[in-house]
This record gives sequence, C-alpha cells and structure tokens, in this order.
Amino acid sequence: MADGISIFWVAAAVIGAVYLIKWRTSPLHSIPTVGGSSIPFLSFFASLNFTLNSKKYLQEGYTKYHGSVFKVPMLNEWMLVVSGPKMIDELRRRPDDELSFLDSVADSMQIRYTLGPDTEDDPYHVDVIKEKLTRSVPVILPEVIDELTLAVPQHIPAKTDGWLEVPVMTAMQQIIARASNRVFVGVPVCRDQEYLDLSIAFTIDIVKDGTLVRLFPKFLRPWVGVVTSSVQKTLHKAIPHLKPEIDARREMMEKYGDDWTDKPNDLLQWIMDIARTKNFTDEAIARRILIVCFAAIHTSSNTVTHAIYHLAEHPEVQEPLRKEIETILKEEGWTKSAMAKMWKLDSFLRESQRYNGIGLTSLGRKAMKDVTLHDGTFIPRGVNVVAAADPMHHDGSVYADADVFDPFRFSRLREQDGEGTKHQFVNTSLDYISFGHGKHACPGRFFAANELKSLLAFIVLNYDLKLGGDGQRPRNIYWALNVIPAPKGKVLFRRREVSVV
Repeated sequence: MADGISIFWVAAAVIGAVYLIKWRTSPLHSIPTVGGSSIPFLSFFASLNFTLNSKKYLQEGYTKYHGSVFKVPMLNEWMLVVSGPKMIDELRRRPDDELSFLDSVADSMQIRYTLGPDTEDDPYHVDVIKEKLTRSVPVILPEVIDELTLAVPQHIPAKTDGWLEVPVMTAMQQIIARASNRVFVGVPVCRDQEYLDLSIAFTIDIVKDGTLVRLFPKFLRPWVGVVTSSVQKTLHKAIPHLKPEIDARREMMEKYGDDWTDKPNDLLQWIMDIARTKNFTDEAIARRILIVCFAAIHTSSNTVTHAIYHLAEHPEVQEPLRKEIETILKEEGWTKSAMAKMWKLDSFLRESQRYNGIGLTSLGRKAMKDVTLHDGTFIPRGVNVVAAADPMHHDGSVYADADVFDPFRFSRLREQDGEGTKHQFVNTSLDYISFGHGKHACPGRFFAANELKSLLAFIVLNYDLKLGGDGQRPRNIYWALNVIPAPKGKVLFRRREVSVV
C-alpha cells in the first residue's frame, strides 16, 4: 500500500515537472499574461476568471501593453491579443498562409465536427454573399422592406392609445429572420413560422455546439460532434420546409438550364446555381442556407437590439431621426439611395456598434506557420490572434468622450470636408474594427446595414419608445469574447399615426 502511494506521488511529481518545463520553455511564456496566472493547472482557474470578467481584463491588457501583444487564458487555449494601429494593420496585412482568417473561424465555430466538412472545405457561400448579395442590394431591398411592413406590426403589436411592453431580443430575432429569409428563400418559406423558429434555433445551436466541442482534445472532436450535435438535428428538421421549393427550382433548372422567365433572384437560387456542379443534395443546399441565416440573424438581431435599447434610453433622439427619415422618404421613397442619405440614422447605428460591439475582439487570425511580428513578438504555429476592439472603441485618445453614447458623433464628422464617406456605418478602418478590416471584413455588412437601417427607420416612424421601470438601459452580458445584449430586456412601444408610408 505504501509503495503504491509512493509511486503515485512520484508519478505526480514527474508529470508536474514535465508541465512546468513545458511551460517555462513555451514560446508564449515571454508574452505578458492578463487575467490570471499562466502556471499550469492554475491557468484553468484563470480561464474561468477571464470568461466571466473578459471586458475588464481586455481593458487592463490594452492599457498596460498598448501597441504590443498580451495573452489571455481561454478555456481551451491561450489567445494572443494585439492593440494599436500598427499591430492591427500588420494583422490584416499578413498573408493567409501566415495568419489565416478562415482557419481562425474554423477553430472558433468547429463546424467541421458539428455540421460536416463540406462548408469549411469549400466555403463558396461566402463568395455568393460578397458578389451576388452585395451587388443585388438595390434590387432586393424593396422586398426586405415589404416584409418588414408585415413582420414588425406582428411582433410589436402596439396601439396608439397605450404602451406595450415588448421583449426586444425575441422580437428582433423573429423580424430579422423573416426579413432576411425573404431574400434568402423567398415567399412562402420566409413566412413559415416553424422554419423561422428552426433558423433561429440553428444560430443558437451552432454557437453552443462549437463551444462544447472546443473543450475536448482534437482527436475526440469528431466523436463529440456526432454525439452531441444539436445543429445537425435542427438542420434535418429544417430540410422538409425547404424541400418543396428546392424541388420546384431543381425541376425548372433541369427543364430550362441556366435561365428562364421569372427565375428567382435570391440566395437559394444563387446557391443552387453553384451547387449543381458540386453537392446538389437537399441537405447540402439547406446547410448553406442555414449557415448564412446564422450570420444574418445572430449579428443583425444583436446589433438592432442594442440600437433599440439606446433609442428607448434616449427618447430625445427619436424626433431628430424621425424628421430626417420623413424628409428623405418623401423625396426618395423606400430605396437604397434613401438609406444612403440618412446620415443621422447611419451614425446612430455606427455609434451603437462602437459603444457595444459585435464582440470584444475582432480580426481573428490563426498562425499557419511560425510568425514574427514587427516588434519581435514570436507567434508559434497553431496559435490564435485577435485585435482588442472594445478597448480601442472606448479609448479617449481615439474617440472624444469615448465612454459616452453620442448618437450623432459620426454624422457630425461626415459633415467635415472630405469626410462624407469615411465614417459610414459599413466603413472599416484601423480605429473602427467591429466588422473587421481589410479583405476579410464582414462581406455581408452592406446587406445587413441596409436591412438594419430600413428596420430602424420603420420603427422610428411608426412607434414611440421608452424604458419602463427605473429607466435604466438593460445591461449587456459579457461572456468570454462575446457581447450579448440583455436577452430578456424589454422596451415600451406606442404606435404613432404616420403620414409617410
């Protein structure tokens, strides 16, 4: 018995020594740590601490190591964080064979194990978004607006004679899902409530499944993905809702080839046009549709929820916005050119995104080989790197009164000579990286911006908003690198009599 105990302690000591040696000789050891200890075993508790207090620790690292690199403990890895314009510019300029955006996304989402390798190995849906969706915005925007006029009153059924309390996140998810799917899959599928619920569930499942799979060693991930995947179950439930439309279009393609009268101009058709030479199964097509739904619903519903909370928190902003919207709509109608002229509305959304962010970090990259940055920092192959977005967006040396929500901050800047386009909602720069920056900046932001501006314009025109209770804006949740608008936050709406339609 005593010999057994002795062997156990010897083995423990050897293992501990191995880990300590590995820690001391790791290339990451020399990079400053924020959020807790980097010592083996203790770093696990540091990762829990960082997960719960990430905003605070990213700010601490940004302040201490601005213009350089620090590391933070994630639950499954050490993440390197860069800050300052020189570092951000280097991150976005490095070629993909050194610092890869797509491999960083793959590491984050773990889609290969939860949804299958097809979308990761051949992400042609990204090119569809960059080319077809972006170019088609002027043509498809009227359909989005048409759907909004039906969906918004359904999910915000307020009357003119009283205030109605609305759970904002839930309502915005439903509205964004419906409006987006109008140009993704068309009518009647975009009004199929069960399909919409599944597309929203898919966005939740894909994040949840990816988070779980990342906690396991790589050799176990294929098994964990198969056994635990909720996203596959959701995908298979959604296929019957899409199948009749897929079958109808497949029949027309077989009969007429590449073109026919009234050929749909939407995401489903663009994907099917490409998929016919690749994987043309119902599941493969549905998988691409739901992946794009994830990107649209997740980011856009969060973004507009933040904006609604700010609108209700600052009711004095509603009238200036309303005046701008009414004036432009009378001249232009509900068009893309009208949205482009709404500088105050554009500024409101950009400021909301600056103030809150899509995430606490941006410009995710994975080192595909050993890389040495211009300041001498050595990044080993396989390590993930991000840029500190939230601390920079709240840096007083970058933005005046950075911790104050200033709704017309960017519209004022645009009024200066030569600044008319620089500060638009969709524009990225070294000091505004919510959408990323450079060639891998979010490809769907042009569609999303027009959809969000149309939705917000419709809401501002048709409703008064205010906060109930103590009048405090519902507080964001910060979990690891995620920024989540209060999921259960509510806002009071009252319908207005409107002269512009």
